Amino acid sequence: MTESFTYVNGILHAEQVDVARIAAEVGTPCYIYSAERLRHNYKEFRDAFAGMDIHIHYANKANPNLAVTRVLAACGAGADITSGGELERALAAGIKGQNIIYSGVGKTEVEIAAALKADIYQFNVESMPELHAINKVAAQMGKKTAVTLRVNPDVSARTYKKTSTGELGTKFGIDMVQLEEAMALFKTLPALDFKGFQVHIGSHVYDYEPFREAFLKLAELTHAWRARGYTVERLDLGGGVGIPYDGQSLAPFADYARTVRETVGNLGCQIAFEPGRRLVGDAGILLSRVTYDKQGHSNRFLILDAGMNDLIRPAMYEARHSIIPVKQSGAEQTALADIVGPVCETSDLFGVDYRLPGVGTGDLVAILQAGAYGAAMASTYNGRALIPEVMVSGNQYAVVRRRIAIQEQIDWESVPDWANVATH
Repeated sequence: MTESFTYVNGILHAEQVDVARIAAEVGTPCYIYSAERLRHNYKEFRDAFAGMDIHIHYANKANPNLAVTRVLAACGAGADITSGGELERALAAGIKGQNIIYSGVGKTEVEIAAALKADIYQFNVESMPELHAINKVAAQMGKKTAVTLRVNPDVSARTYKKTSTGELGTKFGIDMVQLEEAMALFKTLPALDFKGFQVHIGSHVYDYEPFREAFLKLAELTHAWRARGYTVERLDLGGGVGIPYDGQSLAPFADYARTVRETVGNLGCQIAFEPGRRLVGDAGILLSRVTYDKQGHSNRFLILDAGMNDLIRPAMYEARHSIIPVKQSGAEQTALADIVGPVCETSDLFGVDYRLPGVGTGDLVAILQAGAYGAAMASTYNGRALIPEVMVSGNQYAVVRRRIAIQEQIDWESVPDWANVATH
């Protein structure tokens, strides 16, 4: 829990708002975000690098809600995007093109053109074919655009295999052995303006030593290519800093900042960061109600009205979130329970062996640390609604995305006349 999600008189509050009130008025399941926590997290990140020339670009993929992005933009954040859709979202949230970095391995020519039209800050380029594609589109539009090369440093992030991106064999970045060939292309592609290097080794990295290893390799590259006459003025350090989930402990964020200062802080480069989870992860909860308290032969199950389609991290990554009752109870410790959803998959499981005293059918629970990769990765699997997102600020709250129920989803679709023809 954080200062933004605390118990007041035994009832969980988001800032100054009783979350049971939100449940009654908005319905469950729903996401609740704290604007105060977003601002706190941004300030903590920014202040850790006081005195350095840094740019913070919020990784929009973590939570693309316009209200979330707008709060961070008001604090001074730019955006890191990975698709044309995220470009549109960042612009709609009020972020100027010059504060947008475009990452990702599969940028299409249409997306590249849209980014050039928006006059973005830089492209983080991940392959040699991409260099050719950006040069082609920029030349056609009469533009010259800033580019950094994302290098694959072959560094293990020591995190989930599915969120590790800095090792050889992944699809991300340009391998070190191919860097010579990539750098040579800048002499033949006149619409590209080489600015420096980028690295991103993975997501939810909770051991800072891999960052040190990767950043030292960036420093070596900077010295080596400057010695060969290239101007290296920007280093993009990506994101990936973790947050403490249930039962986890992380080194202080100050240790990460010290790692940055000690490795690349004296190179005279402008430093960009692309934090996502670190800014929004603990700023959101998933509020849900227990539909059934089921006692099986060997297991007790609390079956929620939220499912893996609403929060897929536990099913996809075997991630464990803190789960707490909305109403504190003086009841004795109850039997351990597996917390599951209603989706027709065995993997629809939020976690095993939780002890939630006083919680049974009809009670509210909160799944914490759900602000990142929750609503962003939600689906309509099993014919389920896309659930509401709510933002709280002080004693007020607003629905920042309404529930999108099944009838509206059906209205997205159409049936061609020939589908009604029976086979014989």
